[in-house]
Amino acid sequence: MTETQFIIGKPVIDAKTASVQFPYELGDLTFTEKLEFSKDADTEVMQSPVFLDLLDITACVLGVSYFKLLAPHRITAPKIALDAEALQFVLDVYENGLGEFYARNNLQRFGRLKFDFASKNASTDTTIPLPDRILVPIGGGKDSLVSVQLLEKAGVEFTPFAVNPKGPILTSVEEINKTPIYVKRTLDAKMIRLSKEPGYYNGHVPSTAIISMIAALSAVLFGYNRIALSNERSASEGNIEFDGRQANHQHSKSVEFERLIANILSKTTGGALQYFSLLRPYSEARIAALFARETRFDKAFSSCNRNFKLSGHDGPLWCGECPKCHFVFLILAPVMDKERLLSIFGQNLLDIFNNAHAYRELTGLAGQKPWECVGEILEAAACLWVLTDRAEWKDDALVSNLNIDLLNQYGKDTLENAYKQLHTDSDEHLIPDDLLAKVNANAL
Repeated sequence: MTETQFIIGKPVIDAKTASVQFPYELGDLTFTEKLEFSKDADTEVMQSPVFLDLLDITACVLGVSYFKLLAPHRITAPKIALDAEALQFVLDVYENGLGEFYARNNLQRFGRLKFDFASKNASTDTTIPLPDRILVPIGGGKDSLVSVQLLEKAGVEFTPFAVNPKGPILTSVEEINKTPIYVKRTLDAKMIRLSKEPGYYNGHVPSTAIISMIAALSAVLFGYNRIALSNERSASEGNIEFDGRQANHQHSKSVEFERLIANILSKTTGGALQYFSLLRPYSEARIAALFARETRFDKAFSSCNRNFKLSGHDGPLWCGECPKCHFVFLILAPVMDKERLLSIFGQNLLDIFNNAHAYRELTGLAGQKPWECVGEILEAAACLWVLTDRAEWKDDALVSNLNIDLLNQYGKDTLENAYKQLHTDSDEHLIPDDLLAKVNANAL
C-alpha cells in the first residue's frame, strides 16, 4: 500500500488582488488556503526574491493545519527549496510546534518525520530595504497591550497588526487609536469539516508561528524592519514529557523558538528584518503589574480563548471557567484593586469552590499544567500564596483553603522567594539594545 504523504505546493500570487493561495495535498485530499493583504500592498515587492523566499517558508508553516488531519511520516515539497537552516526551522514547527497535538493524540513523531524538498539555489538578491518601524501583533489579551503601553511611554512609533481580527482585538485596536494592518486568512472549509469527523485527527497547532510568518510577509510588503511580539519568559516552560521530549502548548512562544525564527527571518531578508519579544524579560506576574498601571483597556481586553472560539466575544469577554480566565484573574489579584478586578471579570473566581481543582492544577497541587497559555506552576503558586497576607483576599474560599497545601508542598521561603523573582527581570531576550534602553526606562 502506498504511504500517505503530505505535499506542500508552491504558493500562487495574485498581484491584482494582493492575495496568495497555498495549495496542499494529503493522500487523495486537496486543500487551498488563502491570505489577502490590503490593496495598498506593494505588488512589486510581492515578486522580489526576499518575499518569494519568505512565502515558501510560510507555506510550510501554514501547512500544519492540514498535515495534522492524518499526521503522516513523510512531508514533501517538490517545488519549494529550503536551505539547511530553513529546513531545521520547518522541522521544529512540525515536531515541537505540534508537540501538544502529538501528546494528546498519542502519536509518536519526534525524530520520525521525513522531509523531501527541492535543492536550494543561491539567491542573487537576499536583501531588501526596510524602514525603521515596528509592527506589533495584537492578540486582544493583556500582553500585547503592555507592549503597546511600553512603546507609547517610550515615544516609539509602531503599527498594530492582526490576522482575522475580531472581538477583543478590534476593541483593543480601537483603544490604541492607530491605523492597523490587517490580513485576512481563509482556511480551507474541507479541512475544518474533516477535523470534526471520525478517522481524522484534530488538535492544537502553533498559532504564534503562523501569525509570525504572516506578520513577516506584511513587514516586507508594507515596510517594517522590526516585529515585536509580546511573549513572556514563562512561555518556555513545558507541560508534560512525551515521546522523549517536553511537549509545550506554548512552544512557538518560547525563547527557543524565538531564536530559530529570528535567525530565519534575518537570514532570509539579508539582516533587514528583526524579530523579538518585547516582554521576554518579564514573568506573567510582572506583566500583570505593568498592565494594572492603566485602566483604559479594562473593558476591551480578554484572554479567554473559550469565549473567543465560541462567539468571537459577541457575548461576555470572560467565561470564568477556563484555565486562562482562572490564571489571569490570579496574577492580577496581587497587583490590582479588588473592586476593579471584579468589575472586569464580573465575579470573584477565587471565591468559588468549584474552581478548586482548576487552581490546584495551575499551582502544581494536582494533575498537570493545563494545555493553555498560562504561566509557570511555581509562578501561580507564589501568586496565590501572596494573597494569604492580603486583607481583601485572605478570606476568599480558595485562598484560605489552599494555603496550607501550598505551604506543605513548597514551603514558605520557596513561595516568598519565587514571588520576588517574578518581579526580577531576566537578561535572556533578543530585544535590540537601543529599544531595550527606552523600554526599561518606562518599565520601572
